[in-house]
Amino acid sequence: MTQRTAFPTTLDEQLCFALYSTSLAMTKAYKPILDRLGLTYPQYLTMLVLWETDDVTVKDIAARLNLDSATVTPLLKRLESQGYIERARGTEDERLVFIRLTKSGVALKRTARDVPAEIFCATQQPAEFLTRLRNDLTQLRGTLNDYLERY
Repeated sequence: MTQRTAFPTTLDEQLCFALYSTSLAMTKAYKPILDRLGLTYPQYLTMLVLWETDDVTVKDIAARLNLDSATVTPLLKRLESQGYIERARGTEDERLVFIRLTKSGVALKRTARDVPAEIFCATQQPAEFLTRLRNDLTQLRGTLNDYLERY
């Protein structure tokens, strides 16, 4: 006889709800910090990508953020209107749009350097716990993405 696993049936027992509600809480924790920088949370994530690797395509940014290009483009337009980035068509392939930081975009990185520390303090968790949690979530995301690629 095989043992049957009892799967959770209430909202609070659902992994998806724990992830979703925690993600909402995390985004809310970032809001007042990012408001001081004049950035939304998605704009901040986009800037993080550019601070790591400048002069990349819209497609590369979208892939890094696990979003489609159509979702990223409005974010980039707002960042451009704020003076943090500039968009340039590829010289060899005009279908490609490259995103480059402006001097203001580079300077914003220095202004934003305390954001991770503020969020760390907000969590009130030890660094080891947060590192393990991030690693576990990254592994879970990879597993789910592998699953989705098969279908």
